[in-house]
Amino acid sequence: MSILEAIRIAIGSILSNKLRSFLTLLGTIISISSIVAVISVINGLNIYVEESISNLGKGVFVISKFGVIHNRDDLFAAIRRNKNLRLQDGLAIKKACDLVDEVGVEIHASAKAKRENLSIEGVDVGGITESILDIEPFEIDAGRNFTRSEIVGRSYAVFLGNDVREALFPDTDPIGKKITVGQRRFLVVGAAKKRGSVFGMSRDNYVKIPITTFQKIYGTWGSVNISCRKAPGVPIDEAMDQARVVLRSRHHLKYKDEDDFGIVTSDGLNDLWKNLTAAIFSIATFVVGISLVVSGIVIMNIMLVAVIERTREIGVRKAVGATNRDITRQFLVESVILSCLGGFLGLLLAAALSVIIQNVSPLPARFPLWAPPMAFFICTTIGIFFGLNPARKASRLDPIEALRAE
Repeated sequence: MSILEAIRIAIGSILSNKLRSFLTLLGTIISISSIVAVISVINGLNIYVEESISNLGKGVFVISKFGVIHNRDDLFAAIRRNKNLRLQDGLAIKKACDLVDEVGVEIHASAKAKRENLSIEGVDVGGITESILDIEPFEIDAGRNFTRSEIVGRSYAVFLGNDVREALFPDTDPIGKKITVGQRRFLVVGAAKKRGSVFGMSRDNYVKIPITTFQKIYGTWGSVNISCRKAPGVPIDEAMDQARVVLRSRHHLKYKDEDDFGIVTSDGLNDLWKNLTAAIFSIATFVVGISLVVSGIVIMNIMLVAVIERTREIGVRKAVGATNRDITRQFLVESVILSCLGGFLGLLLAAALSVIIQNVSPLPARFPLWAPPMAFFICTTIGIFFGLNPARKASRLDPIEALRAE
């Protein structure tokens, strides 16, 4: 018996028992659609995080008080050990590091912004040096960046995020006008292009003011973040090491002491996120794997029932010359087709779920191109593994006894 003939017989058997076949496929459909939908969401999240959240800019690293914390013990150790970073630390790096092309310093607070009868709550107030808007991925839509004299002179100038601009200046050019941030009046000198949202949270609800003005209003007790951009042609690791040496020297650390600050890079953030999603994927795979085993057991039981129902047919085939190998192939092919059909329908359902998730929820979803071959391999393996026993049982039937079956 050829493979094509076995496939034709298998399809005919599946179509002759449509309801039973569908109920048999249901477990595989749900399992495959679930795991592929999870993979699609994780894949979408990885791409989204890489493009939107962890994109610090080309060749940019950020020095902060804590850096990337991987677990609770690291957090407690960092709280005990790490010192607040100061504006002077950033200035020292800029002066001493020839492998660093540009250095910017930023510190944050929260306040209400208003203009006349218009207002917006929970605005992120960033005190910055003028280099921050050049280092980090901010695009100026109107006006300009801060000048050095505005930073040094503690000027009450402000740079608007898109949300603040739309809330306070819905139909007006904001440049040259004044707004109130907290209890202080500021002159608008620039506005940024829209950056969009992350998981439904806006990245445009902010204002930037000179860091010296920020410290005049809020004090100098808080820790700053220091953004550094490596010089052209310099490996980022070398630039980071040079900045690290400067800070360790300023903090009077011995050679055996751990850093009392953290360094964040785009690759570090991506690695942390992918480790998290890998753990989620492992748990999801384990849960779905159990359901795949259950669906395989269902396929095996249905095939055993099929062997009993078609005992006489098996006897006739053997009587006219079919070998044990032919009978094994026939039932094994039917088991694989049954499993792969469930996988195919599961892939269609997963693709539909990915589109729905992408369009109606804040979660991104990207259907991976490697999902179909993965699903086909899994379903083929399940079909062979759980179909082998019924196929062997069918092939070992005595033809005389099989012909006597009713």
